[in-house]
Amino acid sequence: MNDAPQGPCSRILIVKLSSLGDIVHALPAVHNLRMATGATVDWAVQSEYVDLVRCVEGIRRVIPTERHAFMRHAPGLWRDLRLERYDLVVDLQGLLKSAIVARMARGGMRIGPSFQREGTRLFYHRIAGPRDVARHAVEQNLDVIPALGLARCTPAFSLRFPAAPLAAGALHVGLLPVSRWPSKNWPAAHFATLAKLLLADARVTVYLMGGRGDAAVCAHIAAGLDPARVQMLAGRQSLIELGSALQAMDLLVSNDSGPVHMAAAVGTPTLVLFGPTDATRTGPYGAGHRVLRAPPPCFPCYERQCQRHGGACLERLAPEAVNQIAREMLAERKKV
Repeated sequence: MNDAPQGPCSRILIVKLSSLGDIVHALPAVHNLRMATGATVDWAVQSEYVDLVRCVEGIRRVIPTERHAFMRHAPGLWRDLRLERYDLVVDLQGLLKSAIVARMARGGMRIGPSFQREGTRLFYHRIAGPRDVARHAVEQNLDVIPALGLARCTPAFSLRFPAAPLAAGALHVGLLPVSRWPSKNWPAAHFATLAKLLLADARVTVYLMGGRGDAAVCAHIAAGLDPARVQMLAGRQSLIELGSALQAMDLLVSNDSGPVHMAAAVGTPTLVLFGPTDATRTGPYGAGHRVLRAPPPCFPCYERQCQRHGGACLERLAPEAVNQIAREMLAERKKV
C-alpha cells in the first residue's frame, strides 16, 4: 500500500462521528489540514451533529451517519460516501465504526489517529504517530499534521454560530449544571447558591442551560431567584441555538461537559469544575479559561458513579470560592 497521497491533495474526507466535545476537539486539526493543503473538505458525522458541523468554516459537504442501526443504514451511507473520490481520508475517531466508514469511502490514503483502538490500525495505511494520551485531546488530533509532512499552524476552531440577541450592557453568565456522568455534577444546591451570589451584582443576568433532560434541575436552581434576571434556556434550544447563546456569554460556569468546548471554541471564557476526569486531557482549550479541581485523594477516578464518597469530592468545592473566581473572570472580561 502507498503511505502518502499521490500528487496534490484536493479533496479530503474527515471521519469524526461523535461526541459533541470530541468533534470540537477535532476542529483545529481540520482547520490546519484545510490551510496546509487548500483542499475541499467533507465530513462524515452522526446525524445529531450535522447542523453543528455545518457551522464550521470551509466544510463543503456533511455526510450523516446513524448512531443506531448502523448496518441497516450502511447501503445509503455507502452511496453517499462514494459520490466523491478523496485524495485523503482522515479518521479522527479511531474506533471500529469510524474505521469502517473511512474504509467505505472511495479514496487514496487513509490515516488513523494516534489514539486508535479496537484493532482499527488494520483499516489504515498509516497511524498518526505514537500513542500518547497524556496530552490534551486537541493536541492528539493534531498528530495527523506532522504525520502527513505538513506544517502546523496556530490552532483555530473556525466555528461560528448565528448571533443571539441579548441585552447590551449586562453581564451574561451561563450556568450549565448537568453532565452525562452523575459523578461530574457539582450539586444543584451549590449552583443555586452561586446564582444568588452572582446576582448580587445588579449587572448580572444568569442563563440556565442544558438539554430537555436537564430542565428539572435548572428549574430547581431557578426557584427563589428573581425571574426577571434568570433566563431558563434548558430544554428550549436546539444545539445551534445553544451555541449561539454560549457565544454571547461573558462567562460560562459548568461541570465537565460537551458544551464547555463549544463555548471555549467561540472565545467565551469558561470556569469548569472537575471531579472524576482530568482537565489536562479534556479541559477547555486555550487561554482565558479557569479550572477548579476537586480535592484529592480520589481525583481523577474516571468513574461515572462515585464509588467512594457519594460525590463528596465535588461537594467540597464551595460556591463562595467559585463565585470569587467567576467575579475575577468577569472583571477581566469587562475590564471593570
